[in-house]
Amino acid sequence: FLWLFAVILWSAVSVARHADCLAIKWGEPYGTLVLTLSAITIEVVMVSTAMLHGENNPALGRDAIFSVMMIALNGFVGLSLLIGGLRHREQYYNLQGVNSYLNVIMTLAVLGLVLPDFTTTTGGPTFSTEQQIFLIVVALFLYAIFLVIQTMRHRGYFMESEHAGVAASPGHHSLHVQSTAFHAPMLLLYLIVVILLAEKFAIPLDNSMEKFGLPQEFGGAMIAALVLTPEGIGAIQATLRNQLQRSINILLGSVLATIGLTIPAVLTISLITKRPVTLGVQGGNLPLLLLTLAVSVVTFTSRRTNILQGCVHLLLFAVFVLLIFAP
Repeated sequence: FLWLFAVILWSAVSVARHADCLAIKWGEPYGTLVLTLSAITIEVVMVSTAMLHGENNPALGRDAIFSVMMIALNGFVGLSLLIGGLRHREQYYNLQGVNSYLNVIMTLAVLGLVLPDFTTTTGGPTFSTEQQIFLIVVALFLYAIFLVIQTMRHRGYFMESEHAGVAASPGHHSLHVQSTAFHAPMLLLYLIVVILLAEKFAIPLDNSMEKFGLPQEFGGAMIAALVLTPEGIGAIQATLRNQLQRSINILLGSVLATIGLTIPAVLTISLITKRPVTLGVQGGNLPLLLLTLAVSVVTFTSRRTNILQGCVHLLLFAVFVLLIFAP
């Protein structure tokens, strides 16, 4: 279990490194988009493999998605804002870009993780077949529209703010950047390694949770931690270089891609295999999700951030960890 976790994590970090090199060559927002989609591919494969492995955790997909949101929006965003505030006092970002992220994130998060708790067609926090198909189409459509906005029509929304004062990216100098013909295949190679090991990781993860009596949410948190560690490292490094917009692109992009791609993947597997899937967030996690979304909106209402916002997000992350083991 531990060696598989270490190898997958090392391969995921290698994916992030080669994606970072491609980001230098291609520029923003394409660089962070490559990193985000690479990481989410890993998540989709791991969640899908784990779902197909066993029948005892129909909420695994929901737990992984919720964990990604909590780790990214509270853990890494909080850490980035705190470290950035300590180093640069205040940091600037592009307000239009952040609003674009939060607009779609809030819509899909409520539709996918909150609405199932209140529908009456089926029992429990689940969707009917018609509702599942509708959410699959809506999620993919909104994510596709967002990609058009990000890469073509309003690309400037996701570039560094003119107030950021970033003259160069000194943190990139430690990377040995080669040609696209080198980094693209290497990124794909490490991605394949992660995908091949994901199936082997799902089995001991499931067995370990049953053996030690760990809560079901722990499995989703483990997958989320594997997926987000390289992105979190990249986001913190960008913040230290006073590139808060790149950090936001990485973290909010991860959350958006998780909701926009993992939810359709989970629902599609459910429809094909006829296995039930639980999506609605329940218990203490429901108000925590809504509070996280509300705090995120408040955090990014101006064009500047400081250590206070970082501390608030880290507090919410601590609540998330607490609720895993003491719901």
